Amino acid sequence: MRRFIGRDRELRVLREALDGVRAAVGSARPGQCILMRGRRRVGKSSLVEEFLRRAEVPNLFFTAAGGSAEAELAELFDAVATSTLPQRGLFAEEAPGQWNAAFRLLAEMLPDDIPSVVVIDEVPYLVDRIDAFEGMLQRAWDRLLSRKPVLLLLIGSDLSMMEALNSYDRPFHQRGREMVVGPLNPADISEILDLEAAEAFDAALITGGLPLICREWLPGNSMWQFLRTALDNPISALLVSAERSLAAEFPPHAMGGDVLRAIGTGERTFTNIASAAGGIAHTTLSRAVELLVSKRVIAAELPIALRPSRERRYRVADPYLRFWLALLEPHMAEIERMRGDLTLARIKQQWTSWRGRAIEPLVRESLARILPDSGLPAAPAIGGYWTRGNDIEIDLVGADRHPVAQRILFLGSIKWLETAPFDGRDLAVLHKHRAAVTDELVPLVAVSRSGVSCAGLQAMYGPQDLLQAWRPR
Repeated sequence: MRRFIGRDRELRVLREALDGVRAAVGSARPGQCILMRGRRRVGKSSLVEEFLRRAEVPNLFFTAAGGSAEAELAELFDAVATSTLPQRGLFAEEAPGQWNAAFRLLAEMLPDDIPSVVVIDEVPYLVDRIDAFEGMLQRAWDRLLSRKPVLLLLIGSDLSMMEALNSYDRPFHQRGREMVVGPLNPADISEILDLEAAEAFDAALITGGLPLICREWLPGNSMWQFLRTALDNPISALLVSAERSLAAEFPPHAMGGDVLRAIGTGERTFTNIASAAGGIAHTTLSRAVELLVSKRVIAAELPIALRPSRERRYRVADPYLRFWLALLEPHMAEIERMRGDLTLARIKQQWTSWRGRAIEPLVRESLARILPDSGLPAAPAIGGYWTRGNDIEIDLVGADRHPVAQRILFLGSIKWLETAPFDGRDLAVLHKHRAAVTDELVPLVAVSRSGVSCAGLQAMYGPQDLLQAWRPR
């Protein structure tokens, strides 16, 4: 049996929702709906399958395939036939030819006296391909489905479309509760893979917290042991998950894929991205970047400062995809020739410098979960600061708002090296850069993998402190 890892919190939410349906059996509207969203490969479908396995109630799991309305109805027909709904034979008898009729028949099939679960996966495909699907779903829910003791799970990987589904100007507004399924966090990874704090953050950068990849990481194995095994297996999840996600997001002719690869290999400014993507026109690049940002594939960031800045930078939002684009994809040919040893040697050479920048968003998110504490105040915005020429670059800027702050609350530096602690020279640079950003003597903070060897900081954090931020309080 395939190992299912983590997701205790998410399973509890689903179980409590089903318990609510069960408690409401016999009432006028016992049904509940959950709109579940999360990036591709993050494990939404596996989570729901595990929930259904444990729930042991009649259920239907239908996954849209992105075909025509007729093709999707045929897929639904097959899904009903293999479901555990007690009246599934009704579908075979009537064979509805329209989605309105299919929803009506589905409602008739659902039991009245016990709870059931209906799952519709990849909902954005249906919204995109079937005319008025949202309206049909809304009417079916209001008039039929919500009157049955059913938990309706609507799942999607297109984050912006799933958010829009519940917005005030759309038919399904306020019909369902939203549930975001994110990757496994560093604390989850530490527990599941039996890793110390610093190694758990390394694993988070490599796997992105994707359960499918973490499942292949044997508990207790080091990062290099895992990579050696994964690179020797051309069908390992580490190698193929990104390819499949990109193929689903971007067809071969889409410019977004080329732009994403340019950003993934380290280009961060608009001009450099355009050049790395083949010298594409700025209008074309603007459209591609807008698409990538809307899909939450990349993040567009401005420095936090007291004055406006136009120095926008881009980064790949997902840690695993960032790792794959930078250190794996350029060398897939040699991996397929069974020379993953060459790729591994190259990763070892580049790892420290690549990790130094890749860890920054994860550190900032960890700090946002820690603060306030005895050393630093709460900061509504935590980001970085940089100039066009990078003569001044500050890893951590805490402020009252982003990107143009009224008040800088603290400044800090990240030093994520195995053997070199944050020292007096690092502190001197931080003092110098503080003077260039603000006239106030705001608190200074260091985040270091290997500790601090100097005095003069108002706060300091190590891997264990950051990991603790992800644990339930």
